[in-house]
Amino acid sequence: MKRNLKWIIALAGAIVIVILLRSFAFTSCLIPSTGMENSLFRGERILVNKWSYGLRLPFMSVFPYHRWGERKVQKEDIVVFNNPASMTESVIDKREVFISRCVGVPGDTLLVDSLFSIVSSQSASGPDRKRLYAYPKQKEQQLDSLLSILSITPNELMGQDSVNNVRSFSRYEYYLLEQATNDRNWIHLLEPDKERQIAYPLIIPEKGKAVRVYPWNRTLLCNTLILHEGKQAEVKNDTLYIDGHPTQHCYFTKDYYWMASNNSINLSDSRLFGLVPQDHIIGKASLIWFSKENNTSPFEGYRWNRFFQPVK
Repeated sequence: MKRNLKWIIALAGAIVIVILLRSFAFTSCLIPSTGMENSLFRGERILVNKWSYGLRLPFMSVFPYHRWGERKVQKEDIVVFNNPASMTESVIDKREVFISRCVGVPGDTLLVDSLFSIVSSQSASGPDRKRLYAYPKQKEQQLDSLLSILSITPNELMGQDSVNNVRSFSRYEYYLLEQATNDRNWIHLLEPDKERQIAYPLIIPEKGKAVRVYPWNRTLLCNTLILHEGKQAEVKNDTLYIDGHPTQHCYFTKDYYWMASNNSINLSDSRLFGLVPQDHIIGKASLIWFSKENNTSPFEGYRWNRFFQPVK
């Protein structure tokens, strides 16, 4: 009887320790998509350090938002956060969990196109930033062979028309393919629309600072004021109204961040859900503890070289 009691106490203690670690130190997340390739691959599991930016007090349905030892997110950090655009769940820490790279911090000015894609950024030209490339359909088998030889995996077909197939490659992957095809390169970058090349200055809101309202940011600012600042805001006749008054400047009570996917064709970033406030930040992606290719048997597909590697 005493031995059974000891086992019960030990098991209960282990459960309490796990709960405390998940709530106050680290948590594990699954990477569900290709949005962060080549930093993180679909199917990988990572540890998230909840102390990286200060510990957000858990149980937000009971306690108001508070962060111990608060620190701001740094540019290029890969960050885990709650969905800032959720309309169905009012409690922040119960919302869907997202992961992206921070490319804009409070007070930054980013140059964006009409679809809010970054057109001028250090990260936009990084070697891991993926873009769309087209190639003739009849070259499909040859490309598959090259991808296998160069160990560029996984890489799925993204689309096609009557003449070309489309895949996404990072700058480094494209460089390898370009070298492999020598002077007979038949893989070409898809030309972007001219409209998307127009650059607009997007200021990332900073706590207590004013942001000027422009035609290209007024809807974004309006949504941010409604979702995260508790304001009554609307756009009428091309003018932003806050609490019934027209305004040309907005003030914010929180710091905000702009998040981007490594893979630019994946829209699960700030182009879709907008600005991410500080209170939605969970922590920094710190360690890959498991990595396995999707749709493989239990005995194959493991990326052993990525186990227990830091997230970069």
